[in-house]
Amino acid sequence: MQTTEQPVLQDIVLVGGGHSHVGVLKRFAMNPVPGVRLTLICRDTHTPYSGMLPGYIAGHYQYDDVHIDLSRLAEYAGARFYRDEVIGLDRSAQVVRCKGRPEVRYDLVSINIGSSPRLADVDGAAEYATAVKPINRFDSHWQRLLDRMGAHIGPLSIAIVGAGAGGVELTLAMQYRLQRLFAQRGVDCSQLTFHLVDTAAQILPTHNPRVRKAFEDILRERGVNLHLGSAVTQVGAHRLMLDDNESIAVDEVLWATHAGGQPWLRESGLALDEHGFIKVGDTLQSLDDPRVFAAGDIAHMVNHPREKAGVFAVRQGRPLADNLCRLAQGQAPKPYHPQKRWLALISTGDRFAVASRGNAFAQGRWLWRWKDWIDRRFMAKFNELPDMAGAVGSVDTGAALNEQDALQAVSALAMRCGGCGAKVGSTVLSRALGKLQPVQRDDVLVGLHAPDDAAVLTVPAGKAVVHTVDFFRAFIDDPYIVGKVAANHSLGDIYAMGAEPQSATAIATIPYGIESKTEDTVYQMMAGALEVLNAAGCALVGGHTGEGRELAVGFAVNGLIDPDKVLSKGGLKPGDVLVVTKPLGTGTLFAAHGRLQAKGRWIDGALNSMVQSSQAAAVCLREHGATACTDITGFGLLGHLLEMTKPSDVDVELELSALPILEGAEETVAEGILSSLQPENVRLRRGIRDQQVWGQHPRYPLLFDPQTAGGLLAGVPEGRVESCLQELHRLGYSSAVAIGKVLARSGELEPIIIRG
Repeated sequence: MQTTEQPVLQDIVLVGGGHSHVGVLKRFAMNPVPGVRLTLICRDTHTPYSGMLPGYIAGHYQYDDVHIDLSRLAEYAGARFYRDEVIGLDRSAQVVRCKGRPEVRYDLVSINIGSSPRLADVDGAAEYATAVKPINRFDSHWQRLLDRMGAHIGPLSIAIVGAGAGGVELTLAMQYRLQRLFAQRGVDCSQLTFHLVDTAAQILPTHNPRVRKAFEDILRERGVNLHLGSAVTQVGAHRLMLDDNESIAVDEVLWATHAGGQPWLRESGLALDEHGFIKVGDTLQSLDDPRVFAAGDIAHMVNHPREKAGVFAVRQGRPLADNLCRLAQGQAPKPYHPQKRWLALISTGDRFAVASRGNAFAQGRWLWRWKDWIDRRFMAKFNELPDMAGAVGSVDTGAALNEQDALQAVSALAMRCGGCGAKVGSTVLSRALGKLQPVQRDDVLVGLHAPDDAAVLTVPAGKAVVHTVDFFRAFIDDPYIVGKVAANHSLGDIYAMGAEPQSATAIATIPYGIESKTEDTVYQMMAGALEVLNAAGCALVGGHTGEGRELAVGFAVNGLIDPDKVLSKGGLKPGDVLVVTKPLGTGTLFAAHGRLQAKGRWIDGALNSMVQSSQAAAVCLREHGATACTDITGFGLLGHLLEMTKPSDVDVELELSALPILEGAEETVAEGILSSLQPENVRLRRGIRDQQVWGQHPRYPLLFDPQTAGGLLAGVPEGRVESCLQELHRLGYSSAVAIGKVLARSGELEPIIIRG
């Protein structure tokens, strides 16, 4: 994460990861503005580049060739990346509403979410047709179709509705790929039939006659059936009905037409055109609200209407970024005028392309090679980012602030006090925490919302108190996720002991800044934490917040336990099998994330693991007779395992090949990207017998990888391991696995024996 002494004064929220917004992120990375913070909200971590999608469908490109990694790009730009789906915009409160997280405040907001299919316009389409947009969802369907074709026998009929450039390219690309798949299997390709349907009387209606003629010839030569001038009236399970009473037998229907804006835009009160697209002026601002910008397919430039083509979204990136910067600094935005003519390179599936620009026309394989060169160069700008290992953690402060913002900055930074003077103000805390509702417990007599100086709890008769504390600096620039992970991390010790969480007290450091930004950070972080605590039945009863340079958070947690049923680290018995409930690798992955060397989907996988509670796993392990348990955190698997072997007076045999590993972790350790705590943990290698034999094993470094909100490590009697693992998998711990066995103490100095 990039850090700066400059407090946040303006929040710009980017809704969607379309072509315009990736341009904005790159622009801000190159020219950051002090006091301005970017937040990107997008449902998908990897956004596809539309220009290369036909080549991807045809099999000429791999997934990473045609997708921009938004997580890495946002990190590079110093922007917060929130992976979520936007479901609303409240312009009066200036917040973006999300499906799975608290609302996000903005000073300026930009919308670049593309278009959505209007399947509801045609009877049966929503049920039986697959929309080409959003492209990520279509790709999932396409991959499933390819898998099915690996064993398909008999004829296959596919209909594509929409004969514009997108529909034509998709038809030819799919045909090319599937014909080759059939040929590889020795299946007669004549059994594969394609239908292209459109209400227009001709294909490619926005292109010149020579371009249309070229594609008419190509489609005819390749046996694609054209149904033009006919509207689809109904889609059935295996049939497409047209308005001229024609009926087409089909196995697949793909929808590449009738797109519009998302339904939630109509509730925003913004001016929309007849298709639901946002009306914007020459500055790319909404006609209704100057704080709202829109670009790409979702925007309708009222003075310069253009067709929905990726070239316009790409070109809008720079003027959009410049106008967001200008408005954030109190300057007037500048008008943008899109080009009247543009070059389209339309591929035919087989590494051949047709050029179209106004009345100009050309075709050939050389055009596909030229297009390939252009597309790869475009993608390199966003995916080939520098390694940030040696980068200074600050941003340029050379841009000017307006007078009001400058005064706010001075006020926010002026002579920060220490001691109790460094606490976050009571008014800010009251507003942020007032919106939170911790779970109510009868044994909490005085809790979070009481004005008293401390919480008051009771301990039921026959119970003992388990107490633990954990605290760490933020590893990702999303306070909501940090709050969730921190709460899970802190509860792990309680679960490992076999206790029931009772109460939690928070301690947090909040980056200093103006009140509204500090309040929002506290609220986002504690809202995330409270989701986890409430689900655990753990009451948040209080805490302390102070100012600092970085976001950091932790919790002191109390739990209740029957003193005769404490599950300690020292109970391992020979014959037990070692079980872990979550995969390893968070330390190396987030070290790589900070260097821009981790793929966004790797970080998604790590976060999904980190926010998963260990509560159900702990119950399962106890029910299956676990003899000892611990949670795997900062000391890594080996460190925590050594903590179990010594009091248990046992040896253990560990299978490196059995270790569950997060996607990408082996790749990052192979590159030498390790957590800063790794060298300290590696000193524990003295506990490994014949460790020099295994030092070169690709998984060896992961024994020492520090985990955040890691899984549980337990000894389970051998006869109950199979049923234990089956139950863990049923509960959602898909990576739970046996990794070794417990042996009687041999007398050797090193208690850990490694097997490959």
